[in-house]
Amino acid sequence: MPPIAPRSNLDAPAIRPADAPALGVGIGLRVPHYGEVLERARASDLDVDFLEIISENFMVAGGRPRRILDDIRAERPVVMHGVSMNLGSTDPLDAGYLDRLDELASRIEPGWLSDHLCWTGVGGAHLHDLLPLPSSEPVLAWVAERIERVQERLGRRIAIENVSSYLSFVDDELDEWQFLAELAERADCGVLLDVNNVFVSAHNHGFDAEAYLDSIPAERIFQIHLAGHSESGPLLIDTHDHPVRDEVWRLYERVVRRTGPVSTLIEWDEHLPTLDRLVEEASRARRILEDVGAEVAA
Repeated sequence: MPPIAPRSNLDAPAIRPADAPALGVGIGLRVPHYGEVLERARASDLDVDFLEIISENFMVAGGRPRRILDDIRAERPVVMHGVSMNLGSTDPLDAGYLDRLDELASRIEPGWLSDHLCWTGVGGAHLHDLLPLPSSEPVLAWVAERIERVQERLGRRIAIENVSSYLSFVDDELDEWQFLAELAERADCGVLLDVNNVFVSAHNHGFDAEAYLDSIPAERIFQIHLAGHSESGPLLIDTHDHPVRDEVWRLYERVVRRTGPVSTLIEWDEHLPTLDRLVEEASRARRILEDVGAEVAA
């Protein structure tokens, strides 16, 4: 595979760790777009810098998805985003899962690996959801130790994403942003900062989204996610089925003014639009990164 390298012109003083290159702007690789993404990438007509895959969709031997991924990886950097590491569970870490994850990473040499700060199952049952954790000291110590073990097994630093939430716990001792920042330091891992999830949770729980974003160590942020959400009564729900809202764009600009250019991805999973529409959303992120970069350079 060719080396991971940014294609964009978003040059700025690097503050990311060496294992989190600044790749520019990207989109999620989804089945309906496989053929068009590959065709346009080969023709140099795909105006995105990298693709993000859902790791579990490719953790099988052979088949069309693997062949498509190999071909796309030859044209663009790829990052891996998982949904099943189950870091917050009391179940043992799944050694077989980590073996398959490691095999896929060795095959495609991703820019980085990421998963979620959550639990997804217990007692061997998979609940197919990203469930929040209490922000308490015992949970913090438990998850940090598990992340350390995962990183030791994979031989690479991973990034952990904040999830959206719709409830709080009586055992909460820390604000969520304090929990996430301390976890990254203890486990020496990266952060995948989902700005939409911060906006959703801030609305649902009544905290200050700006205070959250300002508290995450800039040097820990490997990647940023942007997505749309929907409304359900008084709640906002992280559904990935709408364009990014203007309020989230403004929060994103606030983040990159503090951090400098960070690899940014548009997530859109339901009511999937055309590839051109996805690229249009990514282009808005690019304009913000370029504008902020120009201001910093000036």
